[in-house]
Amino acid sequence: MHFFRFIALPILVLTCQIALAEDLRGNTARGLRNDGGDEILLQGFHWNSSRSTPQSWYSMLKDKAPQIRADGFTSVWMPVPWRDTSHWSDANTQASGGGEGYFWQDFDKNSAYGNADTFKQAVDALSAAGVKLVYDVVPNHMDRQHIGPQLKERLSDKEDWRDGCTQCDDGDPFMGGEADLNTAKPEVFALFGEEFARLRDSHSADGLRFDFVKGYSAATVNRWMEAFGDQQFCVGELWKAPGEYPPEDSRHIASWQDALKQWSDQSRCTVFDFALKERMQNGDITQWKYGLNANPDANWRAAAVTFVDNHDTGYSPGANGGQHHWALPEHLRDQAYAYILSSPGTPTVYWPDMYDWPRGSLLRQLIQIRRSAGIRADSPISFLKTATGLVAEVTGTRQLLLIALGSDYRNEQVPASFKPALSSGANEAIRIWRANAVEVQLTCTNGQTRWGEGVYAIGSGLELGEWDPARAVRLDETGEYPDWRQRIRVADNAAYEWKCIVRSDAEPEKVIKWQEGANTRFVAKEGGDSKGGL
Repeated sequence: MHFFRFIALPILVLTCQIALAEDLRGNTARGLRNDGGDEILLQGFHWNSSRSTPQSWYSMLKDKAPQIRADGFTSVWMPVPWRDTSHWSDANTQASGGGEGYFWQDFDKNSAYGNADTFKQAVDALSAAGVKLVYDVVPNHMDRQHIGPQLKERLSDKEDWRDGCTQCDDGDPFMGGEADLNTAKPEVFALFGEEFARLRDSHSADGLRFDFVKGYSAATVNRWMEAFGDQQFCVGELWKAPGEYPPEDSRHIASWQDALKQWSDQSRCTVFDFALKERMQNGDITQWKYGLNANPDANWRAAAVTFVDNHDTGYSPGANGGQHHWALPEHLRDQAYAYILSSPGTPTVYWPDMYDWPRGSLLRQLIQIRRSAGIRADSPISFLKTATGLVAEVTGTRQLLLIALGSDYRNEQVPASFKPALSSGANEAIRIWRANAVEVQLTCTNGQTRWGEGVYAIGSGLELGEWDPARAVRLDETGEYPDWRQRIRVADNAAYEWKCIVRSDAEPEKVIKWQEGANTRFVAKEGGDSKGGL
């Protein structure tokens, strides 16, 4: 076996002018509703938005609509559109709140964010700008003591509520559970189904963000989405650590990723990547690779909606700094955004980071780099193990990105095909390079396997696993067994060396057979072909 380092040949200067009008739609092959996998979400509010501006928040959204689109966002996660006149305060912490929409009374569109007219104006302006609307919806609970006239009669039966029947609620309680609706009851289920249809038909809803999904069944979410629009975007907030599940539940000893993916599979919706958030909070930067968005399986990556902070976890302008239940420290925030905006998953940018605090310029650059490269939710990602910090390569449809965050990875180590795209922060805490991507077909002949084995390509460059069997590229059967083939994206005009191996699918480090003799070599060109044999 002859192992050589990745080398590269000169290429033309990269061009980054990608039309913002491009927008993929639809579900994945497995039916996941991620709207084509190319979405970039803006959270269109923060915890204090309903009370922190002289004008109504909806008026501000209306005025900002062209800028939101120009900044590269495809969708806005809108605040809960329902009337909420609740109020609470804590004398010990001086915290207060109410009106945010999470303790709503009815479906009236006159809310603390603005009246029904300004709501419509914001919706129309965002739609006219080409920005899709994803509404925050809260089916689990409401202000039971102040139900509005629209719903009072329809929610008058005791079995409409969690505490009105035995074993009738299919999720966790919100706080004590007294305000929890029984979404498993057909009449309550239908109530929300009707409102979701109104949001779609009268208020331009392109998707739904489901709040507190641990409070009701994932299957219920799937049924709502089948009626709302089976090809529309949806995302769930499953903020529940493995240790919070009962000991008898298999998720109690599973990973954050496992619980998130299980919910996503059952709902066919994307899910906020709390696996990544947990590592950002409790691990170091080298452990960010353990988020759902960097899972080796593309189907897992496609389900991830990544974020740095939101209205619950982060700080907000205004009273008490918002909630900040799990805020990422300031010194990590730029690197965290560099990671989620250049890696797989569907990234979400928190409003204050974009428009209230001095981070907007960096975020615009990162969004442009992502869009130019064609990074999607399921894009391949691989990590370099031999450098400090985080070094990763992400394969987009048009370009490959090489990312170094807080790393001692030297500029002279960067393959020659990659050109600088961004350098930011003290001591170059954020560095990104890019190279044009081309598609090359790899073929392995005589790849005879037994059950549980596969044929893989292993070689130089992160795209081929840097000679690490666990990160090799699996080839597909061609229908002409024992030949195997796969198309991969690699850096244009770069020279690679590789071999075929037979490897265990379940034990990634277990190689059964190596291609004998010299390495197979090729220089990458669009439509190229390289063949090895076993």
